[in-house]
Amino acid sequence: MSEILHSFIKKNFTGLTLRPPLFYLWKYGIRFEISKPGRPYFEKDNLKQIFHRTNTLFDKVFGEEDELLFVTDVYTAKHSPLLQRKPLNVYRKYVKDKQKLYQLQHHLLPYLFEDDEEETEQSVTHRFVLSFKKMEIKYHHVLKAISHKDFTPTILKNNLESGYDIYFVNLTNKIIFHLYDDRGCDIIASDNEAIRFLYDEYNEWILDYDREEINRVFRSKPTSAILSQG
Repeated sequence: MSEILHSFIKKNFTGLTLRPPLFYLWKYGIRFEISKPGRPYFEKDNLKQIFHRTNTLFDKVFGEEDELLFVTDVYTAKHSPLLQRKPLNVYRKYVKDKQKLYQLQHHLLPYLFEDDEEETEQSVTHRFVLSFKKMEIKYHHVLKAISHKDFTPTILKNNLESGYDIYFVNLTNKIIFHLYDDRGCDIIASDNEAIRFLYDEYNEWILDYDREEINRVFRSKPTSAILSQG
C-alpha cells in the first residue's frame, strides 16, 4: 500500500511531497477555516461548528464506494522507542474490523521538513498506510481527535514529544484531505474541477487569508472549456 500511495502521488500530484502545508505545496487546493477565529476552543458553539464543518467536508469528499487510504505520518527521533509496539493507537482505536490491521503497512522515511536542518539530522518519519472503505473506520471520531490534538492528545497518547499528521486519500477521485488541527483543513486535488463543487458549495468557509489565491484558481476557465474552444 505504501507503493500504491507513492505511485498515486507520482502520477496525479507530480513533484508533491506529502507533508504540510498541502495548500501551499500544490496548485489545486482549498484551505477551509474550521473553528471560529478568536473564540475559545471549548465554547459550545465553536465545538458544534468544528464537528459540523469537518464531517460535512469529509462526507462530501469521500463516497461509500471510493477506494481510500488512511495515512499517518509520525515524526520521531531516530532512536525513539515509540513505535516498538504497533499498530498505532489511531488504527487500533478507529478501525472497526481489527483483522484489517494485519494489512497496515509501515515505511521509514527521512524527516520531511527539510527547512529544519537540525531536525532533519536527528529525526525520521514513520509512515503508516491502510487501504479502506469509508464504512470501515470511525471517521467521525478520528476527525474529532485530530481537531482536539492541541488539547487532548488522543492520537499518540503519552508520547507528546513526537508529532504526527493524518491524511485521507481518495484514490478514486484523486483528492487528498488533511485536517491539520481545529483551525483548518486543506483539500487538494489533481485537477481543480475535482473539488470545484466544494468551492461553490462551501465558499463562505474558505479561510479569508488565502481567499484571493483560491479565487484566482477556481474562477479561471476549466481546462476542458479551454480545449473545447481551441
